[in-house]
Amino acid sequence: MPDPMPRTAQLYRMVMPDHLCPLGLKSKDLLERQGFNVEDHHLTTREETDAFKAKHGVETTPQTFVDGERVGGYDDLRVYFGIDPPPSEQSGTSYRPVIAIFSVAALLALGLSWHQYGALLSLRAVEWFISLSMTMLAVQKLRDVESFSTMFLNYDLLARRWVRYGYIYPYAEALAGILMTAGALVWLASPVAILIGAAGAISIFKAVYIDRRELKCACVGEGSSVPLGFVSLTESLMMLGMGIWMPLKAWLI
Repeated sequence: MPDPMPRTAQLYRMVMPDHLCPLGLKSKDLLERQGFNVEDHHLTTREETDAFKAKHGVETTPQTFVDGERVGGYDDLRVYFGIDPPPSEQSGTSYRPVIAIFSVAALLALGLSWHQYGALLSLRAVEWFISLSMTMLAVQKLRDVESFSTMFLNYDLLARRWVRYGYIYPYAEALAGILMTAGALVWLASPVAILIGAAGAISIFKAVYIDRRELKCACVGEGSSVPLGFVSLTESLMMLGMGIWMPLKAWLI
């Protein structure tokens, strides 16, 4: 049985010498991947773009039309094809940032273990996973320390008593993570990890499980959509555990 004729969509997007609309390119790519023939209409001047928006009563481009009906911009296309839920059903929270960080840290730890010991699984791989996670999370916070410290003050008990702690925290986490990755200066890295891990765990437990507050976690820096809760508590407990384990391991060995 022959394949049905592909449907046609009309796409209007900005293509100017000084500006090529990235969402327009994404819309064209998405339509083509969904099997549409795309009539690609370029809006080549600001005047042409403004006239198009005024004619159709829209505020933004790109705009897609299917069967003579306006679908909308790139986000609307994703809803139209069932990739995203409608805006009314979309959640304002996401664990994607921390999943990405923990996944990359785990793969790096496994790679280092393979390089060093010829085996993927080792005790050192677990230690590297925690220390690399700490370092990568610290980098996220260091992108905008001012915004991080503001979010941090929403729940951290130590930062509320000493505001400057919110500015120091990302640097302390990065320092402890780097030293633990190297296995160096444990006498310094360990108490730092214990302090920030314990303070964080107590603060998060109180805010989430005692006070029942619904907050965003500052763990991945400014603009976080990660809810404060189990993941945040796990981060702090990992730091606390690593801070206790490193000197204990040195004493045992």
